[in-house]
Amino acid sequence: MANDTICALATPAGGAIGIIRISGSLAINITDSIFRPANVCRKKDGNESTTAGHLKKARTQTIHYGTITDSEGNIIDDVLVALFRAPHSYTGEDSTEISCHGSRYILNKVLQLLIDAGCRQAQPGEYTQRAFLNGKMDLSQAEAVADLIAATNSATHRIAIGQLRGNISTELSQLRDRLLKMTSLIELELDFSDHEELEFADRTELLSLANTISQHINNLTSTFASGHAIKQGIPVAIVGKTNVGKSTLLNLLVGEDKAIVSNIHGTTRDVIEDTTDINGVTFRFVDTAGLRTTDDEIERIGIERTYRKLNDATIVLWIVDSIPSHEECRDIISRCHNKKLIVVNNKTDITDITTQLSKLFYCITQSYITDSNEENRTYLSSNYNTEITDTKTKTTIPSSDIEIIGISAATGNNTETLRNTIYRLADIPAIHENDVILTSARHYNSLILAHKSIIRVIDGLNLGLSGDLLSEDLRICIEHLAEITGNQINTNEVLANIFKHFCVGK
Repeated sequence: MANDTICALATPAGGAIGIIRISGSLAINITDSIFRPANVCRKKDGNESTTAGHLKKARTQTIHYGTITDSEGNIIDDVLVALFRAPHSYTGEDSTEISCHGSRYILNKVLQLLIDAGCRQAQPGEYTQRAFLNGKMDLSQAEAVADLIAATNSATHRIAIGQLRGNISTELSQLRDRLLKMTSLIELELDFSDHEELEFADRTELLSLANTISQHINNLTSTFASGHAIKQGIPVAIVGKTNVGKSTLLNLLVGEDKAIVSNIHGTTRDVIEDTTDINGVTFRFVDTAGLRTTDDEIERIGIERTYRKLNDATIVLWIVDSIPSHEECRDIISRCHNKKLIVVNNKTDITDITTQLSKLFYCITQSYITDSNEENRTYLSSNYNTEITDTKTKTTIPSSDIEIIGISAATGNNTETLRNTIYRLADIPAIHENDVILTSARHYNSLILAHKSIIRVIDGLNLGLSGDLLSEDLRICIEHLAEITGNQINTNEVLANIFKHFCVGK
């Protein structure tokens, strides 16, 4: 299978231009068999004045104009053929790319001619798989290809481009070099364990190196929270009572009529979700069922889903059009543990209560709310970033960051301020060309496991464990890192490093 010459459509059919990619040892020969360059003339009797084989004689990385013809000499289309000789191609193999018109008929006809001439239809992802197998990229770069194709905004694009260019690979290569050095030192100690006068693996040096590796891995894993949020879209839950304008706001934020807007209470009974970009970052806005007491079973299920979506959100928009009670304020704050809360006074074109809301939340966060039962108190700190303590349950919960904004979803007034506030509270770091930001859960999990292994090495060094035990944990650490790039450290590489840097005698 790996030796087959493969072909596939590289662009969607039906456009103005279509591109077919061919890769493998026979790619040039097979393409040559159906291609006629434009400089090939025909004699009056219909015979060609020159022979076939134009592409086989051509230089690499050149483009040729001509026609694709079937076995009977019928012209299928005028085309451009790009030629790449191994290893100077995407896959590292001999490759050609045929650019023709995007008609489905033309593309299918050319593909069939290629298959008849000896090609096989490529499997999904097979070109990138061959690029990996031929050393053109590592696993992390191969995954970046899919991320680049799926990029929907400037942030995900920059991260994918950086990963494709080897940002993660470079970081892991530095870790790999340090681990190779540690492994070599310990292996050397084991090999010469019967020579007590020789000491190759100074434990202080090994401990310093292990701590450096641990910190390096920690730095990488700390980027995952932001990277994952950027890749998946930052979840924003829109909650509030019925008829406060949640659906109107969702439609305004995403720029289309996703949710039904009605004066009838309880119109939204299920979760409605859509995405939009704010300053180059994708946000997933979720319109939810209105919060109220109801006997309607379907609406009650929708309200339960509202609370689940609120729990999953990073940012919560609490939409109000009147002054909420202290109990309502306490309830929404208690549900927003470790989240950013924006209290949105909607319908400011009718009634602007933003100032009263600001005073209300100021008073709440300066004092405490008391129920009829003296034991049931929730003390609210004046500092949003400290803690709220419920004296009845004796538990502490982090306070939310609270913003209060007045808008009119119906007229669009001040919604730009709301957008900017949502972006600011998302706390997305600026992404530059050379930044290393993890977006893959697979990479993150591998790094977490690698970190556990290096911590065991550090503990072992502190306890004075023997080199063979340390060596095993180092091997596991290396294996977990290799899961990201597919680049294992083998025995020959360890030996080469020993002879290069730690040669004994000569």
